[in-house]
Amino acid sequence: MINIPEKIERDIYPYLPLTMTHLLQQVDGAVMRNIIEIRLRANRPLQLVMPDCKFAVQEHGKLSSDFQKGYICSEADVTHTIQAMSKNSFYALEQELRMGYITLDGGHRVGIAGQAILNDGKLKAIKNISSMNIRISREVKNCAEPILPYLIDQNDRVFSTLIVAPPRCGKTTLLRDIVRSLGNGKMNFSGVQVGVVDERSEITACKNGIPTLDIGDCVDVLDGCPKSTGILMLIRSMAPDVIVTDELGRKEDVIALSEALHAGVSVITSVHGNCIEDVRNRPYVKQLIEEKYFDRYLVLTDQPQIGTVREIISVKDETVLFSRKNDKGASLCY
Repeated sequence: MINIPEKIERDIYPYLPLTMTHLLQQVDGAVMRNIIEIRLRANRPLQLVMPDCKFAVQEHGKLSSDFQKGYICSEADVTHTIQAMSKNSFYALEQELRMGYITLDGGHRVGIAGQAILNDGKLKAIKNISSMNIRISREVKNCAEPILPYLIDQNDRVFSTLIVAPPRCGKTTLLRDIVRSLGNGKMNFSGVQVGVVDERSEITACKNGIPTLDIGDCVDVLDGCPKSTGILMLIRSMAPDVIVTDELGRKEDVIALSEALHAGVSVITSVHGNCIEDVRNRPYVKQLIEEKYFDRYLVLTDQPQIGTVREIISVKDETVLFSRKNDKGASLCY
């Protein structure tokens, strides 16, 4: 597993003001290993967020639950950080900014908030950025190993799978290791050709189109490409056995995904929700659920820890293949 404090220092500190970097470098390494978010808000305390708590950062890297005693981010701190991340060219990141995030090298996703600029009622851009949420990307090799037997049949066919989980439950981390495992092969599974549509550059952390994370040897990536376009491009050009995407949601995504399934390509993707009933009521995902496009549902939770598999369901016969209630539970251990 990559050392998280080293990863933060390498991928994130270069963008932060020196005063803030100096403070964070003094925070205990054991704490930094568990950080999932770094939050900056203009004229508000700098926050370090862990799975079950959050802290302000005081002098000498000390942490406090009293946010009034922590380091206060200035407007200049936020401006410096966003300018550094965009390399002083908001135009180059216009599409990402319009969607409310920037993706850094290493797959870290930075959510932003500020003043919205509308054009004919549609969001054109965000300016005067006042808040930033730096979500720390993690690479946990072999975390998918316990669930692979549920996703592959005896003829090495990969089941189309919908991963359901709320934010910050390990969906992307799990998807990344599924991609690597399917491409390289695991145990008695010889591996298949995998295509990844990485719209937010989170799964593979591409730089100049080349993945910077270990995603396996038989994987082709369309980086920064909308899922609706990328899924069909991969089918036509790369002949994948499996297509993997993250965070299904738009109507056009669902249409492209259904075309892939009709073409005989297995699809593994994710959607936000606490359970299948949550996503069953989504306007566009609802069709995929009702018409049983998927073979497997895999539900993740953050209890008792991030990345815990709560349930794996066989869609065709509606049987529960795995339930944490009846077992100790499989989990991604960060």
